[in-house]
Amino acid sequence: MSASSCVEIIEAEISPAKKKPKLNIDENLIQQESKSINNDLTDLSNFNITEILSNNTNRKTVCLRGSFESKEGEAVVILEKSAFVEEDLKTKEYFNKSSLLEKTFQNDIYGDYHYFPNRDLSVIKTTVIHPATEKHLVKFSAQKLYIVDETPKLYEEVILPQLSDEQLHLQWVYNILEHKSEVERLVFEDTDPVNGFVMVPDLKWNGKVDTLYLLAIVNRRDIKSIRDLTGEHLPLLKNIQQKGTEAIKSKYSLDSSRLRIYLHYQPSFYHLHIHFGYLQHEAPGILTEKAHLLSQVISNIELLPDYYQKVTIPFVVREQDKFFKKLEEKGVLSKS
Repeated sequence: MSASSCVEIIEAEISPAKKKPKLNIDENLIQQESKSINNDLTDLSNFNITEILSNNTNRKTVCLRGSFESKEGEAVVILEKSAFVEEDLKTKEYFNKSSLLEKTFQNDIYGDYHYFPNRDLSVIKTTVIHPATEKHLVKFSAQKLYIVDETPKLYEEVILPQLSDEQLHLQWVYNILEHKSEVERLVFEDTDPVNGFVMVPDLKWNGKVDTLYLLAIVNRRDIKSIRDLTGEHLPLLKNIQQKGTEAIKSKYSLDSSRLRIYLHYQPSFYHLHIHFGYLQHEAPGILTEKAHLLSQVISNIELLPDYYQKVTIPFVVREQDKFFKKLEEKGVLSKS
């Protein structure tokens, strides 16, 4: 899923040693699911585009703003051209007389063409967010990026108080944990309330092993991000590392050495989750300013149990994020 912010809001469980701001529950966001076009959507003929929010020519992804006829609220539709699947290339599905080839250029031994394979091989992965909030529109819009070195003091004084506003609605996470949705998509589940987790496919995954992308979502609801992790959480992290890799080995025949296992900071939603991806697949969010390898996180905490409460962590902020506005007010960042 993200797959990068309006959030539903959780009331954090607070340790007596260090009380932190509570996150309020916005019940209106919980009720939005019942109004969503996704409950009965079968095609996009009633979608009217009002704006192209972003067009990533490298990843072949476009984010569109618009609305559906006879439905209240705006929508975001994300279209992504699918990666090639090696197994399909070895069949006659790609190369047969029902496909169409149009020549566009030839020079000596070099020829360029437009190739139109059959319909089943021309799938465009589509994500629909409805009703979309203003924060969804901001999230998927092209913006200038800035990097900030977040000290523990900056986190406590500026970032943490903003989390109740900057989170993306978490009801979908709770639906998975409570078996209200996506039960058939579960790859693995450990029901232990403290060290357990569920593993599900990321929305960006097309289901093929060569683009494997899974999320391990912890059962407990008191850990927002890497900043909350301490020595207390080592059993949880090691359990996810061990059982997550074992599940992938069993189901997809991929060894742990073929996997990229990491956390994001800042995360796209503030309920602790860990990304499992095929090492040879260049998934979004794997750059050094975003991804923190799970093995390194475990090692850091073993070295110093409160490592992530003391260390400076760099992260990327977008110009229209509320984080940016607050950091600008503090003189940490400025528009350029």
